[in-house]
Amino acid sequence: MVIDFVPACDEMTKIVAGVGDGRLDDPTPCADYRVRDLLEHVDQVAAGFAAAARKEEADPDTVDFGVGWRERMAEHLRDLAAAWAAPAAWEGMGPGAGIELPNERWGKIAFTEVVVHGWDLARATGQGFALPESSVRACWAHVEEFVPQAPVPGLWGPPVEVAEDAPLMDRIVGLTGRRP
Repeated sequence: MVIDFVPACDEMTKIVAGVGDGRLDDPTPCADYRVRDLLEHVDQVAAGFAAAARKEEADPDTVDFGVGWRERMAEHLRDLAAAWAAPAAWEGMGPGAGIELPNERWGKIAFTEVVVHGWDLARATGQGFALPESSVRACWAHVEEFVPQAPVPGLWGPPVEVAEDAPLMDRIVGLTGRRP
């Protein structure tokens, strides 16, 4: 199953562009991260998972919050979307976080990272977060099955109770340990 990363990466790019320098030390719904930490994490995720999709080694660079950091992150997010658009990215097995999983699973993890952390950054910086229903449904299909059985302990926070009839995005962030 190939997931279209473009809407989620485009939304994340808009959110990154809207982060003012004065907000970099603000807290986020992702308890262990300030805005700058989460931006750095997202940039590493984008670069690392794009390399994984191409079956290459990841570049370990981190965000330099000097001139042009937003544009660099946007480039990494565009590259992530393009890399996972290739059907071959979803085939075979790949290593990561000390374990080997099917590349289809890694693609879904990468997509979920962009969606959930996009929501985190939007919430932390007072911005909106809007994805097409197809993107939200693709993320929900993954987190509903994967998060309760994640092979990497602590990958997401403990679930937060959310009403069954709550909007699907609220259910996603609740299941990944955030209060919608």
